[in-house]
Amino acid sequence: MYQKIMVPVDDSQASLRALNEAIKMAKLSGAALRAVHVVDLAQFSWGGTGYLQSDEVRKAIAATGEKVLQRTREQLQENGIEAETAILESAGDKVADLLVNDSKANGVDLLIMGTHGFSGLMHLLMGSVAEGVLRQAEIPVMLLRVQDDD
Repeated sequence: MYQKIMVPVDDSQASLRALNEAIKMAKLSGAALRAVHVVDLAQFSWGGTGYLQSDEVRKAIAATGEKVLQRTREQLQENGIEAETAILESAGDKVADLLVNDSKANGVDLLIMGTHGFSGLMHLLMGSVAEGVLRQAEIPVMLLRVQDDD
């Protein structure tokens, strides 16, 4: 069975669904859980890297990520699951690459993630982290689709 499960978390319904499934799988298999929150710093580099050097911006980004992880830790504790958490920073890297590399570096053998289920034009515009992970991962990936995410 699985020894270590990774789940990316954010504030979306898709992420919450993935976290709930990861909790179930961890309980069933006795696996350790790794919850990660990805911060894409490139979205804060309007017109250059000058904004990324601001301590205030970095602190705000870190605080937001920490809030997401704190809520995640609380939910895990409520379910009796001990887990490690981490904030992964992307500075223009593809988020899928970051997730796959982190899963390899941390001995993950199952990745569970939510997906928004975009298709057509939205898929072309938004891209798909889930699709990128599926293409690269050498471990099983469980995708949980949520269409009506806010």
